[in-house]
Amino acid sequence: MVTVPTRQGLEAVDILRRAADQEAVGPVLHDGACATLGFLVPPGTAEAWDVPGSACTQTNGRGLRIPAEPPVSGSDWLLPPADDAPVTDPAALRAALDQAARLIEAADNCR
Repeated sequence: MVTVPTRQGLEAVDILRRAADQEAVGPVLHDGACATLGFLVPPGTAEAWDVPGSACTQTNGRGLRIPAEPPVSGSDWLLPPADDAPVTDPAALRAALDQAARLIEAADNCR
């Protein structure tokens, strides 16, 4: 799971959902207590993940059954699990997070 601050994550979700390949985004978990979004990504993503301002949790790579109910107390699915979009494409997520960071920086500098 790739975890990012909520603001950047919401921008990235918008970017991914507007993309030509809308299947690039899978389930997204919102943790209100921590003000983060978590994107489910394929096993092995953590080994090469190096996006500043984010964290990628490493798993044992055996696959994970995604529950219909959010797995963390105080969280909720922003985009719930679906059979046709099991995980978020890491390359698409990386590009969307980079673009989201640039948009946020530009917006913050306009104040």
